[in-house]
Amino acid sequence: MKTSTQKKSPHAAVKTPRPARQKGAPEAQQVALWIASAALDKKAQDVEILDVRGKVDYADFVVIASGRSDRQVGAIARGVEETLKHEHDQRCFGVEGLTQGQWVLMDFGDVIVHVFHQDTRGYYDLEALWMDAARVDVPDAAAPESGRDDDPWRD
Repeated sequence: MKTSTQKKSPHAAVKTPRPARQKGAPEAQQVALWIASAALDKKAQDVEILDVRGKVDYADFVVIASGRSDRQVGAIARGVEETLKHEHDQRCFGVEGLTQGQWVLMDFGDVIVHVFHQDTRGYYDLEALWMDAARVDVPDAAAPESGRDDDPWRD
């Protein structure tokens, strides 16, 4: 009777552990709120935070935002990365899709960020994929009040 020894394929998937949260690091929900705020500062639209804790093993929160053009998508992603780095000492572990400007994926460890061109976002419809995930309230960006005396568009 022959016995064969199985060799592991060099292409076998290796599970990469999530980066360990450093002692004293902010909670993932706070990081997600900082990300949402930074995206709104760059005029992102339809910003949502999804709580995916217990649903996936690669993140606790997913932030989704949209831009109206490929340039704005890039500006939102770069703005998020710079703001988190300089104001909150949070490092982005990886960025994909920045040069194309249709869908940028950013990895902040416990928080994953998707910045979509508005047309691309509708096609992939991640909100429907995570329909059962709880939503975290995103404080609205400061919008000018209609009827203000200093409103240049007022008649």
